[in-house]
Amino acid sequence: MQETLFYLSVGHLLPYTMLDSNSPNFTNPSTFILMGIPGLEAAHVWISIPFCVIYAIAILGNFTILFIVKMEPSLHGPMYYFLCMLAITDLVLSTSILPKMLSIFWFNSREINFSTCLIQMYFIRSFFIIESGILVAMGYDRYVAICDPLRHSTTLTNPVVAKIGLAVVLRGVMLVLPYPFLARRWPYCRTNIIPHTYCEHMAVVKLACADISVSSYYGLSVVFLVIGMDVFFIAVSYTQILRAIFKLPTKDARLKTFGTCGSHLCVILAFYIPHLFAALTQRFGHNVALHFHVLMSNMYLLVPPMINPIIYGVKTQQIQDRLLQLFTHKGA
Repeated sequence: MQETLFYLSVGHLLPYTMLDSNSPNFTNPSTFILMGIPGLEAAHVWISIPFCVIYAIAILGNFTILFIVKMEPSLHGPMYYFLCMLAITDLVLSTSILPKMLSIFWFNSREINFSTCLIQMYFIRSFFIIESGILVAMGYDRYVAICDPLRHSTTLTNPVVAKIGLAVVLRGVMLVLPYPFLARRWPYCRTNIIPHTYCEHMAVVKLACADISVSSYYGLSVVFLVIGMDVFFIAVSYTQILRAIFKLPTKDARLKTFGTCGSHLCVILAFYIPHLFAALTQRFGHNVALHFHVLMSNMYLLVPPMINPIIYGVKTQQIQDRLLQLFTHKGA
């Protein structure tokens, strides 16, 4: 048995027993140590500034969207209900990551309880899948609004929107449920140091001294099947939307109709492209520095919650008008 001591900035030593992987007596750590961004520890305070700005914009922007939709009766429709679901998801996703990350950067508070780590892992993965499902639902809303506008109000009624939202949430909750249960059953006897800013699924289970094929294959299959299906359904929706737009008689009508789904297209690109880039980098970028992998895995989760409310604020006239009214009344 070999005992290793990790020095923590709060001024005490944390003993953690590391067992040989061939030993029959396995113990799980009570805490993990999050390294932050490996190799860039000296720059953590400076790196925290853009992440702090991202979090502040995400919180302010998404709460503003929720407030405007709640206060403006003309926005009580399917598109804006889905937008509110997206805003809530973005708030949960960013809050699951950034407070702990900033505590690492500012206070060197690297410890995280084993159970808390699994809960964080669960929330991040489940709400990522929920957000992908909401984007599919928003794509369906745009499809019905453009391709069958006369039936939009009767097809997407409030009960239907609520059922779609519930189905999206249940899908994310149930598909990710095995992640923490599988991670909990593995023995961890090598180290309790996670080279990351949060409890990323594979970064945690790779610390186990056991065959983690089940966790690895299940995680990959969920991501590829869910994201693959969602992208496919969004592509089908927009194929039909584009066909309907090109059938319109005038250029002005085509541009105006396409403009109604421009914000949704921007949000889709902002969500999926960074994720695709991060996945390809992780899969094929074997010579890429570890700190770059960590930064990319943070950016694809944290950038969409920041820019989604900005995109809808800039591209949606009703939201712009309501914001102007608020500022005008305050100024008066």
